[in-house]
Amino acid sequence: MNSKKSKSIAIIVAHPDDETLWAGGTILSHPSNKWFIICLCRASDPDRSVRFHEALKLYHAEGVMGDLDDGPTQEPLNEKELEDYIIRLLPASRFDLIITHDAKGEYTRHLRHEEVNKAVTSLWQTGKIQATELWTFAYEDGNKTYFPRAIDTAPEFEKLPEHIWQNKYKIITETYGFNKVSWEAETTPLAEAFWQFKEPEATIKSKHEKRKRIEHIQGS
Repeated sequence: MNSKKSKSIAIIVAHPDDETLWAGGTILSHPSNKWFIICLCRASDPDRSVRFHEALKLYHAEGVMGDLDDGPTQEPLNEKELEDYIIRLLPASRFDLIITHDAKGEYTRHLRHEEVNKAVTSLWQTGKIQATELWTFAYEDGNKTYFPRAIDTAPEFEKLPEHIWQNKYKIITETYGFNKVSWEAETTPLAEAFWQFKEPEATIKSKHEKRKRIEHIQGS
């Protein structure tokens, strides 16, 4: 994301803090972009919703929260209803870029992350949401053997400058209030990575390549 031209970028995530864990450094590093962040769960959570909107202020971003079921049983969502829900929350405009979860999520495993990826990808493929490019987070956790790591062979990979990472970490620990020994705080990636898709058909073709890269990393 090296262009000096300001871009209109939507980030669509399942939970408040996902935008920070997986893309917070990217947002902080490009303040001139017009960021719109959609969080699909926890709008009725009096703690997490307030913290999400505080994070938006720090990012100088606009955004909105939804209130999809996020209970401990993680019952599958209706695919059509999820797509309609995203369309209702997303402003009716074209974006230069949309960023969302990966098809396999960022760690092993979270159903809501995977469902959001499937819905956003489907909406982009069918033209129901408009964007020049789609990026998905590129992380893996060695099948739970370590904290999620940015995949350094992904097309977009950047080790965060120390001051950017520190600000990102403060949003996790101070704005969101996670204890410094929590999973979220210890996970907070030092680098961020994304799979890039410039046309909808590429999201289908890329699955085999991504799987080979992850298998190579986990086997090395």
